[in-house]
Amino acid sequence: FPQEIIDAANEFMNEPEFVLTNVEELDIPPIDMYMVQIGRANKLWVTGRLLAQTGDDGQTIIFCNTKRMVDLAVQRLSKHGFDVAGLHGDLNQNQREKVLGKFKEGQYNTIIATDVASRGIDVDGITMVINYDIPNDTDSFIHRIGRTGRIGRKGEAWSLVSRDDSAQLNKIIATYGLNIIESEAPELPEGMDRDPVKKQDDYGETANVFGFVTLSLDIPQSVAGSSRTISNWFIKALNCKELEIGDVSFEQQKTLISIHTSKVGLAIKALEKREMAGQIVSASIV
Repeated sequence: FPQEIIDAANEFMNEPEFVLTNVEELDIPPIDMYMVQIGRANKLWVTGRLLAQTGDDGQTIIFCNTKRMVDLAVQRLSKHGFDVAGLHGDLNQNQREKVLGKFKEGQYNTIIATDVASRGIDVDGITMVINYDIPNDTDSFIHRIGRTGRIGRKGEAWSLVSRDDSAQLNKIIATYGLNIIESEAPELPEGMDRDPVKKQDDYGETANVFGFVTLSLDIPQSVAGSSRTISNWFIKALNCKELEIGDVSFEQQKTLISIHTSKVGLAIKALEKREMAGQIVSASIV
């Protein structure tokens, strides 16, 4: 510490403590922050809804952790009718300046970028930041969300959180004491009856470490029969291997069965069309 700081502290404080830290002091912008718990397969679906809600009312930056993910997101969102551009380290200076120029002029409403490539973006009209990927370091999160809500304007930051992202986001929240509201994906705007990006069947988020998902069937053991009978029903109905059907158990008026993620969708459809023990059985994921 400079001597004048030490002298002033000793003069006006009782037994001051001097703490050295390498943590950069970061300003947290006064914006609304939300998180959506969603599997990786449906992050694009949520992104499509967020962009549809924003429309032409503001500009958006979507952050990805890798150049590959930036390119994929640009390709897929462009295919679904969104006017987006990518920004990452593989672009030369001329390409980068061209993209930034069009963004500042409003020709692009949305840019998809990596953290490094986004440095130097200075656009006051950014109303939304989307963390498609949660950054690997805590400071980057604050730098990202600081792109919106400038000059007293309204801003939002949305973080799309898969099961693998949760620990890192919790670390970021704890580090900075952030208030991030857990939310569902936004509704479609009025007058839009179809999703810009179709939602995928994604059972990976509920699977165990072996890739199995538990289905709860509304049929008791007294009607369904033995565990072997139930397993054989699914093996035959799905035309699958025995290894793709896991444990069967019973609780109260329910039957629980574990099925590999690759067969869960087929299992649900089979139950809708075929009877088990003489009745149609509905299923829900546990």
